[in-house]
Amino acid sequence: MEAPPKPWPTGLSEQCEPLVRRVLAPNASPYTFTGTQTYIVGAGDAVAVIDPGPADSGDDADPSPFKGADTNGRGHVEAILAAVGSAKIAAILCTHTHRDHSPAAAVLKARIGAPIIGCAPLVLSDDGPRADSAFDHSYAPDRVLADGERLSGPDWTIEAVATPGHTSNHLCYAVLESGALFTGDHVMAWSTSVVSPPDGDMAAYMDSLAKLYEREDTVLYPAHGPAIDKPRQLVRGMLGHRRQREAQILRLLGEGPQAIPQFVSAMYKGLDPRLTGAAGRSVLAHLYDLRTRGVVAEQGETWRLSAA
Repeated sequence: MEAPPKPWPTGLSEQCEPLVRRVLAPNASPYTFTGTQTYIVGAGDAVAVIDPGPADSGDDADPSPFKGADTNGRGHVEAILAAVGSAKIAAILCTHTHRDHSPAAAVLKARIGAPIIGCAPLVLSDDGPRADSAFDHSYAPDRVLADGERLSGPDWTIEAVATPGHTSNHLCYAVLESGALFTGDHVMAWSTSVVSPPDGDMAAYMDSLAKLYEREDTVLYPAHGPAIDKPRQLVRGMLGHRRQREAQILRLLGEGPQAIPQFVSAMYKGLDPRLTGAAGRSVLAHLYDLRTRGVVAEQGETWRLSAA
């Protein structure tokens, strides 16, 4: 999906539904689409903030080179606070700990004292060449939510839905009053999710997609890209897409041993060169899954079908 024409609503509070508002961070890239979308849940005097996004340039909590401001010259944290207004932030929730999602949590907590609640901390010393975003070393939750655990406010109830795959600590969040599900990077309409080993796991990702397919959510709000008003249709398509990628890999291996660059060249025609790394990591995740199932074997820098 191509990005919509500019200007994008960076820093503005957009009403998605009665209980949900959205604020877009100024961190657009080939991996974040128009930027990270922070969601504010609640219409009363206490709200929850989901995926506060990258910290503003100069904040100690974020060592990444993120820089940007909205059309009013504000950083993203100031835009969130402006959208919240006089309401209390009862909880800051993160779907996972990539640096385009969670660093602003520490900044918000320092500013207003709200607790950080949600996914578990995860920092890898070496997670390979990344194509999306490195892990956030500053993330320190006050409370970690288990699958099915709930958090309540005056007019909202949020339930954690464990969805490992993109990262092992990934959570989605369901709003029980409205049927909305905040999907972070697990399900997006503009692009498939990067699954990057060793933490990214294709088998877990497929299981998590199947889990969402069985749910009855009415709308999905991803951290990047437009809302999804036909959740099961999109998730079914994503499951089919991953199965097609696996079939492509097996067909290519039927022609002989292949290295990762060969897979990417054959499978991703017309790919933006900036996304080559992401494609290679997802191919590797498929190969690791196939190896676990005894279908393929690694041979130096190439892969082959396992002996019958």
